[in-house]
Amino acid sequence: MTLLIAYIAVAVVVVVVLGLVAFTWLMARKVEKALPPKGKFIEIDGARIHYIDKGNGPAIVMVHGLGGQSGNFSYALLERLASRFRVILVDRPGSGYSTRPAAMSARLPVQSAVVAKFIRAIGLQRPLLVGHSLGGAVALGVALDHADAISGLALIAPLTHPVEGTPASFRALAISSAAVRRVVAWTWAIPRSILRGRAMMELVFSPDRPPQDFGTAGGGLLGLRPGSFYAASSDMVSIADDLPGMARRYATLALPVSILFGTEDGILDWQAQGKAMKDKLPALDLELVPGGHMLPITIPDRTAAWLTAVAGRL
Repeated sequence: MTLLIAYIAVAVVVVVVLGLVAFTWLMARKVEKALPPKGKFIEIDGARIHYIDKGNGPAIVMVHGLGGQSGNFSYALLERLASRFRVILVDRPGSGYSTRPAAMSARLPVQSAVVAKFIRAIGLQRPLLVGHSLGGAVALGVALDHADAISGLALIAPLTHPVEGTPASFRALAISSAAVRRVVAWTWAIPRSILRGRAMMELVFSPDRPPQDFGTAGGGLLGLRPGSFYAASSDMVSIADDLPGMARRYATLALPVSILFGTEDGILDWQAQGKAMKDKLPALDLELVPGGHMLPITIPDRTAAWLTAVAGRL
């Protein structure tokens, strides 16, 4: 009887796991059918990088944050800039519609190298590099290790320094084992994201209100794919490995750096991330505005005006 119960328990677990895998696969296919890629592709170090390229004029390259994709910028900011700039929105490796081959590390220096190689591969001559949130750390890596590829940095609510502990809302991403990360990505991650999606979006946008159509018009639903979760989790783990060493080098930066931060940002503290950069680089331009973390979406006019001013100073 005990053995029979054990067999039944195993059978139930197998059925549940297979059901979760099937649901995850179907959800990913449904999302990709509803939100196909809008840009072009180029191969960089084995990664198939997806990017949107629009407008004419001085070039601006924009790199999104953790769990995001190019829709974070195309939702409201792209059209406001494309009339006077050539704007290139890049999906980081593993995010959006960009792939990250198994041999490619998620470490920040690797991602920065991909961005620098991408800039050169499409023939840009030292563009302004914009980074939002984690994209700010990636952009800083470009400035530290590939300064000749860019003319300056414009960082929006950037991650610049290590954050003590893992915020409760991001603990589900803090999976150090790649194997466990893969299992979670294909089983529980997507159902959990669906259940907690609204609450998570409100947290990320807080105190501002997330737009009702962000999931579709802003590409937010692309996060409901196992590859997106796996990449975001990998990125999350890499932060602790690389940011301390990067922070010790910031004082050596010779490129112009400007930062826009919301004083009510609930994801990254403007003093620990923005003022801390100003302390290391007194020449850095730090502009504070009322609002939260998703400034390219919540105050696009103000963000576009700030970026235009930064570009004009270069």
